[in-house]
Amino acid sequence: MAIRFVSFEQYREALQGVACGAPFHARRPEPGQFDQRVTFLAGLLSGLTEAVMVVTPAEVCKIRMQSQYNSMIDPAQLKHRKYTNVAQTAYVIVKEEGLGALYKGVVPTMMRQGCNQAVNFTTYNAFKKRVIEWRKEKGQKEELEHWQSLLLGGISGGFGPMVNNPLDVVKTRMQKQVIVPGRKPKYRGLFQSCKVISKEEGFGALWKGITPRLLRIMPGQAITFMTYEAISSRLVRW
Repeated sequence: MAIRFVSFEQYREALQGVACGAPFHARRPEPGQFDQRVTFLAGLLSGLTEAVMVVTPAEVCKIRMQSQYNSMIDPAQLKHRKYTNVAQTAYVIVKEEGLGALYKGVVPTMMRQGCNQAVNFTTYNAFKKRVIEWRKEKGQKEELEHWQSLLLGGISGGFGPMVNNPLDVVKTRMQKQVIVPGRKPKYRGLFQSCKVISKEEGFGALWKGITPRLLRIMPGQAITFMTYEAISSRLVRW
């Protein structure tokens, strides 16, 4: 999350300077004055950045740890489970499958995160701009109330998953499978995986898990944006 917001702000200010023909250190525009195309591209780049630096290796480890459990597992086997924590899981994966295994599914992950953050930031800032204009007309402060940033963050957080859920399904399938030397993996790439899933399970399978994703992401984004706005406004005053 920290990488996402820091990189987003850096990319947006740099891109805004380029778009306006100003140097990178030019004065930051007032709230809501960033070009929407700049916001979209900055969100896209921040999503790609976090996907490469953190998200892909972390999700490979998470999925491996989760996939070793099922409802029929013998409780005694839990004492001898292969993956025990994130660091140990990463070590085992690198040892058995090579460093590249931590970046299995990096392309769909980059596409998912890039698409998600581009849509998320663009939608949130578009809503924010409208609300600030409405507050100005009412003679109120040009700053969102906490409940407003909470609401806008939750709503904007739902747009990304609706668009990129197929990428998440493909990413999970690719990261869950274990590479066996000499054997061709079932899921080998984004388009090939989409084709296999659609053929075997139907087109709707690409949107499996959308409801729990929305229930997880929307509240998280609501809290994240509210916290971000609250802390940012205080830092600006300082």
